[in-house]
Amino acid sequence: MDAAVSNMVNATLDMRQAQTIQQAQFSVFKEALDGQAAQITALMDSVAQPQLATNGSVGTQINTTA
Repeated sequence: MDAAVSNMVNATLDMRQAQTIQQAQFSVFKEALDGQAAQITALMDSVAQPQLATNGSVGTQINTTA
């Protein structure tokens, strides 16, 4: 019976350690994604938005330039 209890305690400790490692990896992954999102946002904000045409029958409602 002592061996069974010892095995259960060891398994529980191993699972907790694995969970801690997994949480650390998730934290690093989330930081990387947040950094990429910030870079993409900055890149998108730096691109000039084309303006709609102000006269004529084409391009005044929808930007038709490509």
